[in-house]
Amino acid sequence: MIFSVKDLGRSPGSMRTIEEHVPAPKDFGVALIGVQEGSDMELDLRLEAVHEGILVSGTADVEVSGECGRCLIPIEYTSGVEIQELFYYGDSGSLPAEEEEDLHRVENDSIDLEPVLRDAVVTSLPFQPVCREDCKGLCSECGARLNDEPDHHHEILDPRWSALAGLTGTAAENDAAPRTESDEREES
Repeated sequence: MIFSVKDLGRSPGSMRTIEEHVPAPKDFGVALIGVQEGSDMELDLRLEAVHEGILVSGTADVEVSGECGRCLIPIEYTSGVEIQELFYYGDSGSLPAEEEEDLHRVENDSIDLEPVLRDAVVTSLPFQPVCREDCKGLCSECGARLNDEPDHHHEILDPRWSALAGLTGTAAENDAAPRTESDEREES
């Protein structure tokens, strides 16, 4: 995504706009969510010459797709990302020395917008995407979607109590059982 800025020259105040649809490059996302390679990105940008370089500002609309981090249902939505970045002239004496390697530059009267767009899009993506805020996720025992089955549960017995599992219901059975002479002696 290299754009020529030769027509802007180096005269501060000269400006032009870019309204284009471009295909999304590779790796515009994270593990669970991102922009598919080749999908349409709509750029609405303003390129303006300033003393230090070219100021790029505007928006990029992208189609985001992925899956919910809780229940793994596919997620798709359109996202508008704000962009504002200064591309410094290579011979500019105003380059901040401490950040010089992290700066974007005008090279051969062109600017490369891909790294700027990647940074803007990827940092706008949710760290833990969800299909809805109250998503209950998946059952940890069987993988059932808890949104689809709200009453879903498993009877989980602690193995330390397994010896007592056979005693449930015995009190009612003992009350209904016929009494013997030894039972009556124990009560008195």
